[in-house]
Amino acid sequence: MTESRAIRGRPGSRAARAVAVLGAVVAAASVAVLAACSPTATEAGPVAPSDGAPIVAFYGDSYTRGTGASSPERRWSTIIADDRGWYEFNPSVDGLGFVNNRGFGGDLVDRIVELDPPPDIVIVTMGLNDNFSMPAAADDIEAAIGADLQRLRDDLPEARLVVVEPFWYTDERPDSVDMIIEWVASAADRVGADRIEGASRWLEGHPEWMSVDGIHPNDEGYAEIARRMSGELERLGL
Repeated sequence: MTESRAIRGRPGSRAARAVAVLGAVVAAASVAVLAACSPTATEAGPVAPSDGAPIVAFYGDSYTRGTGASSPERRWSTIIADDRGWYEFNPSVDGLGFVNNRGFGGDLVDRIVELDPPPDIVIVTMGLNDNFSMPAAADDIEAAIGADLQRLRDDLPEARLVVVEPFWYTDERPDSVDMIIEWVASAADRVGADRIEGASRWLEGHPEWMSVDGIHPNDEGYAEIARRMSGELERLGL
């Protein structure tokens, strides 16, 4: 997907302002790691699930890390993990993309495939931040999407791989949003992953679901993501 214009959009636009804000979020994340309050949620360290709980790894960015929530247990990943009795492994990083900020905080794919015991389910929610490198990095982004999903499939052949349409946060949708969605869907199909569609529009038209930064969901927004995600996972038998 080659895009005719960059996501940065018009000077002074919401999308343009977001580039600077998201950069600040990434910098802040290097000194402030979200502490997981739930006993079933972890970002690091050995996995020690109890009573044979399914281990579910989340590969995502700030929307999966829960930035903007009032506490970690309010993020959508922890809500659905608690509801299902899953053991959550969530090393997601603010500002992360398939290409963007890839070296920040260590490679998450490495951490997920090296998990011991290995995850039973891997949920991928990546792609939002790569819009900020479009169209210049289009070829690299498309290649990285395919490489990441192929590695997850090859290194975790027994895991259920669920690939979620990349999230988006404004009603304004640059061309790159749908281009990256298409690349993610195609790569997921190639590796036989389950797909969840429509996530880029789950917050559309609801500014009241956004936190004060105007970029990340608030508790209400994460609750809505959890509700929609739960319905989609039930459709997949999870």
